[in-house]
Amino acid sequence: MEEIHFIGVLVGLAVGIFLIVKKLTPVAALFFGAVVGALVGGVNIQDVLRYIIEGSGSVMGINARVIAGGVLAGVLIESGAAETIARSIVKKLGISRSLFALALATGIITASGIFIAVSIILMAPIALSVARQAGISKMAVLLAVSGGGKSGNIISPNPQSVTVSDVFDVPLGEVMMAGFVPMLFALSLTVVLAGLIKNKGAKVSPEDVSDDEHSKTLPSLSKSIVAPVVAISLLMLGSVGSIFGIEFLKNIKLDAFFVLPIAAVVGALVMGKGRNIIAYANSGIMRMLPIVIILIGAGALGGIIVNSNLSQVVIAAIYQIGLPPVLLAPLSSTLMAGAASSTATGVLLATACFGETIMQLGIAPLSAAVMINSGAMFIDVMPHGNIFLASKEAYKITMKERLKLMPYEIAVGGVIVVSATVLFGFVF
Repeated sequence: MEEIHFIGVLVGLAVGIFLIVKKLTPVAALFFGAVVGALVGGVNIQDVLRYIIEGSGSVMGINARVIAGGVLAGVLIESGAAETIARSIVKKLGISRSLFALALATGIITASGIFIAVSIILMAPIALSVARQAGISKMAVLLAVSGGGKSGNIISPNPQSVTVSDVFDVPLGEVMMAGFVPMLFALSLTVVLAGLIKNKGAKVSPEDVSDDEHSKTLPSLSKSIVAPVVAISLLMLGSVGSIFGIEFLKNIKLDAFFVLPIAAVVGALVMGKGRNIIAYANSGIMRMLPIVIILIGAGALGGIIVNSNLSQVVIAAIYQIGLPPVLLAPLSSTLMAGAASSTATGVLLATACFGETIMQLGIAPLSAAVMINSGAMFIDVMPHGNIFLASKEAYKITMKERLKLMPYEIAVGGVIVVSATVLFGFVF
């Protein structure tokens, strides 16, 4: 099959992103962009479908792990375990530390494998109740929750972590552990910035707070944390063995496809919810299906990209401009995630576009994985994305206030990508 000219790729990307901004279903936008890109890039119409099928098929391994993660997410959400963890942290730290408590709680829930948009919405009734008691603004608690979600996202077995793990052939546990320092920076900055705006914007009214927030019967904290602890522990075994030189543990390579459902089943059984496992799993998988479908569309566009000469053009441009080659990793996912307003889509497009090029530049696989993963969290919360719109509705703030939060969210994403790039692009 013939090589696609890079101009076609750029046109295809532009078309796909434009259609997403115009509210066309993302998967349709990405497929349409792939078709346009291939045709503009000089491919005859008979070969267009071959490239698209090839690209879509390349994400099946990633999607299998995303669906497996849905089983764990379903158990944590539907059983009430995630809510128990959040409420316990807020109660333990108290109203005086409410912003830190909300950020930490959201970070832990997201780090457990729950998609960040779901975590932010899940935290809404808790955050609004805390804001009401503490007398702080809706903007402040939403920033605490959004920034906390970003900090947890960098160490989570989420779709984008699974993607970089798969593409660069790095154990998922190592990708998660490598995000620990950026996570601390992000969490700290979130609390500081949220504190600065705690009196800015509208406060929570009685109508904003649900009357039945404590009416549900929730599992105990000790039982609620079992599933995430099991999942993270099993995923980390090989990495811990490598760090401490324990040969037995080092040779344990457990894939997220097996680990996440196992953790979900163990957690459900410990909580006495064994009879509900199938219902919980179905619910969690349904929550993941939109991500799976979007990744198929991104894979189709990726199939056009990997069969183009874009990588050679990019390498030549990097050397001509004089930029450090390592910056390609975070910049690629920053641009793609910002354009698509989705971390998962941004990471997949970035790895499809530049994954092979990044490896050719001599960047270590783990470093490339971490920098691409972190770069996607820089400007991912854009007005045309679901996180922006869903959080605006869940926290009952105006469009003007939601837009005012964006610079703070970008700052939190910035500290993630800068710290990750410094550590894994220049230090290690």
